[in-house]
Amino acid sequence: MNPWRLRLLSQLDTLGTVRAVAQAANLSPSSVSQQLAVLETETRTQLLERTGRRVRLTPAGLILARRARAILDHMNSVEAELRGFGEEPAGLVRLGAFQSAIHTMAVPAVSRLARKHPHLDVELLELEPHASMPALRGGDADIIITTTDFDELPLGPDLDIVPLATDPILLVVPPDHPAAGRGAVDLAAYADESWAFDVPQSYMANLALRLCRQSSFEPRVVCRFSNYMMTLQHVEAGLSIALLPGLAVDRRYRVATRELASPVTRTITAAIRRGSPPRAAVSAVLEALRHHPELPLPGGE
Repeated sequence: MNPWRLRLLSQLDTLGTVRAVAQAANLSPSSVSQQLAVLETETRTQLLERTGRRVRLTPAGLILARRARAILDHMNSVEAELRGFGEEPAGLVRLGAFQSAIHTMAVPAVSRLARKHPHLDVELLELEPHASMPALRGGDADIIITTTDFDELPLGPDLDIVPLATDPILLVVPPDHPAAGRGAVDLAAYADESWAFDVPQSYMANLALRLCRQSSFEPRVVCRFSNYMMTLQHVEAGLSIALLPGLAVDRRYRVATRELASPVTRTITAAIRRGSPPRAAVSAVLEALRHHPELPLPGGE
């Protein structure tokens, strides 16, 4: 069985359509279909069945797709051993992280690794929790930085998690705003404000909306940005206020932050696929992510 074709099959299980697999693999849909047909020939098993204009995995296809992840991981481990990876971390590790963790956690860790392990290459991927977990399960990322508080797509028993930090959710206001003082704030006092939100259905958009509604008001959203820097710029200009994770508040912007009267925090974790022991390169990246003395550990440790 060709490992590349196994990966395409695994991606079909994760992404759901041949078109989505083709986009992820930078191929045409017809090329993906052709390669999956070759895989059926290699395995002498029907792996796909057509339902209308789409295809879906047969029971045999589902089994192979999910076993393929373990097969591919095992092949990576064997390759690592052959190249002496067990002695010195080397090779490529794909690290997915949500936006606010990129500059505060991932980039410092990668910088330290570059000095300590010159043969180790880390590819950084900006992936929000709703995208990073499918990427990890599908083999498109080796490690992700995510949160255990993303209820829409929970972590499962197929993943191992490593706690990294806790991050408070803060009210962010312009520097001359009446709320720019000290002490915790009650969100209900800001029901009439103009709000900056993340894009719909994202982790922070759902959380901010839930917190506002728990304070008995519907926020008046005047802008939505997928980039926290744009949100901070909008708040700095006095055009809105926002709820943001502490990691997202860049000190280069002139904004004030206040803790919430009913504190809300998110637990930040790293996650890898469960299976054979991680290769040395993956372990080195995990260890680097765990060393961030400026950030509080879960449980206040």
